[in-house]
Amino acid sequence: MADSSGFDGFPVWGVEFYQDLEEDNTREFWLAHKTRWQTDVRDPMRALVDALEDEFGPGKLFRPNRNLRFSADKSPYKTHQAALVGRDKGAGWYLQLGGDGLTVGGGFRAHSPAETVRYRAAVDSSASGPALERIVADLRAAGFALEGAELKTRPKGFGADHPRLDLLRRKEMMAVRRIGAPDWLSTPRTLAEVRTSWRQVRLLTEWVLEHVATD
Repeated sequence: MADSSGFDGFPVWGVEFYQDLEEDNTREFWLAHKTRWQTDVRDPMRALVDALEDEFGPGKLFRPNRNLRFSADKSPYKTHQAALVGRDKGAGWYLQLGGDGLTVGGGFRAHSPAETVRYRAAVDSSASGPALERIVADLRAAGFALEGAELKTRPKGFGADHPRLDLLRRKEMMAVRRIGAPDWLSTPRTLAEVRTSWRQVRLLTEWVLEHVATD
């Protein structure tokens, strides 16, 4: 039975499609499966994001084509379908379906050095820095993993005895839960699961949108 939101779940085919695309990332393979990708991946993802708009705001789906201009890897297609809710291109609530199943999270991926500068300034602050510490501790306790580029050494301008040195080493921060492909992925329950995870990362996402992202 269809959910009242219009989202019924992600068909298992979508996960299998991305597993196959990892092995055959060609235009021929993509075109042969494009129509079903639209119905089994793109449309459910759009319906899920739309169903969450009431609480988190409008979102957008990323294009399936890779940007090859500066990449040595010339594979034409991304091996996942992602969506983002937030006012900045790299900050907000995140959702992804790929060959390893469903991934949810929030935070930011840096798209400019200026974002990293703003992030570190906020971490250094005696007001916003301790707040982020508490948020990160709670997310780790809830089973989220922290991902994103980081330095192995301390960033310039900060002392080795800084109380939040581990956070300062980061250039970006995403709190991620890799859900995989449980039986309920193909059912409307997925909407509730994503909503719950996004609520858990709300404080991090709002911290990022306040201190890092730009309008």
